[in-house]
Amino acid sequence: MNVDLFDFELPNERIALRPASPRDSARLLVLEGSATRDAIVRDLAAQLRPGDCLVFNDTRVIPAQLEGTRGEAKIGATLHKREGPRRWRAFIRNAKRLREGDAITFGPDAIAIASDRAEDGSFALDFQGDEPVELLLERCGRMPLPPYIASKRPTDARDADDYQTMFAAEPGAVAAPTAALHFTPALMASLEAAGIGHTTLTLHVGAGTFLPVKAEDTADHKMHAEWGRITPEVADRLNAVRAAGNRIIAVGTTSLRLLESAADEHRVIQPFEGDTAIFITPGYRFKGVDGLVTNFHLPRSTLFMLVSALMGLDRMQAAYAHAIETGYRFYSYGDSSLLLPAR
Repeated sequence: MNVDLFDFELPNERIALRPASPRDSARLLVLEGSATRDAIVRDLAAQLRPGDCLVFNDTRVIPAQLEGTRGEAKIGATLHKREGPRRWRAFIRNAKRLREGDAITFGPDAIAIASDRAEDGSFALDFQGDEPVELLLERCGRMPLPPYIASKRPTDARDADDYQTMFAAEPGAVAAPTAALHFTPALMASLEAAGIGHTTLTLHVGAGTFLPVKAEDTADHKMHAEWGRITPEVADRLNAVRAAGNRIIAVGTTSLRLLESAADEHRVIQPFEGDTAIFITPGYRFKGVDGLVTNFHLPRSTLFMLVSALMGLDRMQAAYAHAIETGYRFYSYGDSSLLLPAR
């Protein structure tokens, strides 16, 4: 499909630079079949059915943004995928000053050797020494805010909490599963009281999620792989939800992509552990989910393509036009939507 089909005009003032406070006070645009409703996230239970099961991503964002030097040259690195105990794949700023075999100093005792430059310009970084890489990052790294926020204000202490979900448990993501940022203990209690269940999986979100689609046709775009896991226990629980006639609702496109990677042709979710580079565009037949909670996405992005595949391109273009006209806030710190396709 032509990527231009997924374009739309978004005024800069619609981009949220801070999350709603409290988190569950964000607005919620509900698309259910052909119906459209404006709501609030804290009222999510009223939009769902008893027996529905929400699926959250329990990945934890690490401080994956690094600033260093190679000699006199300043080198920036955004880690995006772990490739070994001390090796990370990274996107590099000022990459023209970096060669394979060069050492980058990110701070005291934080040195990495660059190697294995890929077609996309990324390098493998092998961190030297014996100290766990996680401790090096805590000392030297910054929270990797999305570029559409970081270009408008610096990262600060608030982001260490704001850019982490209440489910964050498994370190490894370099971007938050932002749909879950809206959830609070009070909201979870209201969902439980309404008979709506939840469970978690793990997908370590990579920085590739922010990369623009540069190809003119979706068939020519290559997704970056991300590591994920669905345990046998979680797979069994979700299959039982379906067997009882209830719905699986992914919270976030990351949860959805992993569920779709694990679901077979009979709509049975299998245990999963490994990489996925699934790219979902209109025409895709969904097997793992019955609905999606998600924020509002960038024009021409793989995520807007995904929601268009779920609900229909015309439907999503109209919904986004409504959201822009009525003041919804976009992107990672923005408002939310509940997408329930007709079945």
